[in-house]
Amino acid sequence: MTGYTPAQAAAVTGLTLAAVHRAIDRQLIRPRIARSGPTPRRLLTKDQMIFLQLEAEGLQLLPLKTRREIAKLIRISPGTDRLAVRNGAALCIEVKPARRKLENQLRRLARLEQIVVSDPDIMRGAPVFKGSRIPVDLVADMLAQGATVDEILAGYPALDREKIGMAPLYMRAFPRRGRPRHRPWQDKKARGGRRFELNQLLAR
Repeated sequence: MTGYTPAQAAAVTGLTLAAVHRAIDRQLIRPRIARSGPTPRRLLTKDQMIFLQLEAEGLQLLPLKTRREIAKLIRISPGTDRLAVRNGAALCIEVKPARRKLENQLRRLARLEQIVVSDPDIMRGAPVFKGSRIPVDLVADMLAQGATVDEILAGYPALDREKIGMAPLYMRAFPRRGRPRHRPWQDKKARGGRRFELNQLLAR
């Protein structure tokens, strides 16, 4: 992958999307602008993602100046395990655990791109689990509404626990743009019905 979008960064680090954009707007990190496609996109590097993982784990509580220094040190030495920063007193930042956690989440993100497909001929192009017609957003919605993994498996045996568990991550990392998915049963009037005035019903 050549870069990560702010939505993907939020999904894998646990930050809100607004927090990722604030880090960019405050120039804590400076993404590359990709101009391929109809609209330019901000793309983040892995070392910028490491900084955002540290932000999610409490770095955002430090003064802005200190956070800028930490972001700069990570950019210069992205493979370092520990950073020493002066913040009035000596401050030690453990980078290795955050990097390990991030790499695990990035592996899950890469796995998602293997098990989810989008084809205009299948469910109007909605992302579905590979080899099925089951939309990812349907599974994510069911989980959000309180359905258990076992209940979803009972209704959709083509799925497995891994796919079900990764549906919410996919929806956060790859939010859909544009109008909501078409649902043909919505906004349709009932057919064959007859209208009666209230006095007609009472006279019967």
